[in-house]
Amino acid sequence: MAAFGTVFMPQMTMATFENSDWSKPELVSSDAIQLHPGAHVLHYASTCFEGLKAFRHEDGSINLFRMNRNIERMQQSSRLLSLPAFDAGLLQKMITDVVKHFSDEVPKPPGSMYIRPTHIGTEAAIGKAASPTSSSMLYVLLSPVGDYFSGGDKTLRLLLEEDGSRCAAHMGMVKSGGNYASALQPILQARESVNADQVLFCPNGDVQETGAANFLLIDGNEIITKALDSSFLHGVTRDSILTIARDMGMTVSERQLSVDELLERASKPDCEAALSGTAAVLAPVGTLIHNGKEFSVGSGKSGATTLKLRKALNDIQWGKAEDKHSWLTKI
Repeated sequence: MAAFGTVFMPQMTMATFENSDWSKPELVSSDAIQLHPGAHVLHYASTCFEGLKAFRHEDGSINLFRMNRNIERMQQSSRLLSLPAFDAGLLQKMITDVVKHFSDEVPKPPGSMYIRPTHIGTEAAIGKAASPTSSSMLYVLLSPVGDYFSGGDKTLRLLLEEDGSRCAAHMGMVKSGGNYASALQPILQARESVNADQVLFCPNGDVQETGAANFLLIDGNEIITKALDSSFLHGVTRDSILTIARDMGMTVSERQLSVDELLERASKPDCEAALSGTAAVLAPVGTLIHNGKEFSVGSGKSGATTLKLRKALNDIQWGKAEDKHSWLTKI
């Protein structure tokens, strides 16, 4: 099986913004785009993207999961990056059109079709470091993916980083490539120095998120996670998991969590921790690394509550459980 996100459908949908207007979306080849070397995105990082999935149900129908929420977040990211605004209906049509076109290629569970809408600034103007792009390109890539946990449900090792941040605080809620770039060196250094899988950024002791996922602490019947603000990404999977947890009668505490409290709670036998994101849904965390010491989270193994929550969300996505919150869009 090819690495996650390295196989693409041969075509994508694309629309462009020029002369203050959006073009009609087209189905075009996905093997290349044409950009001027002076394009705004290449110099001033005017780019944002989304990640969502389409799922094949037993009746053969294809269902998109929380498409509207992803579109809303992409509109927000575009606005915060001063990229040209677009109507939700435009991106919705682009997503549904390309998924319909390749509906026969949507894998059966536990696979899915990963969907990557992308918005980039295209104006050829290297003098616009402090000005927005006047033109842009919006496109939707498709990538069929398999089971994220096919290699085994191993627990992750996280290095707690109190001195650095994933990105600039005012950019945290923007899903932009620059944020991932700024987190890359700390992650690579953590892998080399302490064999960590990810860095959990905790600036000044405030537990936030990793380079590519939200962080959840599960202490018995309570989930603790940072309250939403502009400093970190408002994950769609995070929101879905918290909603399901509330449906199950769990207590959800969205509040500040300190490194000290995290380590204290993690030492309890029934404590669990997990990372939430589109690709993995919930990935269990087994070890926290802080100031040269390793701390097991609970038993250090995949926790029962983590697995239960992940299965509950997967069952909704795959059509095996009731969609109480109208998260699925059948196409």
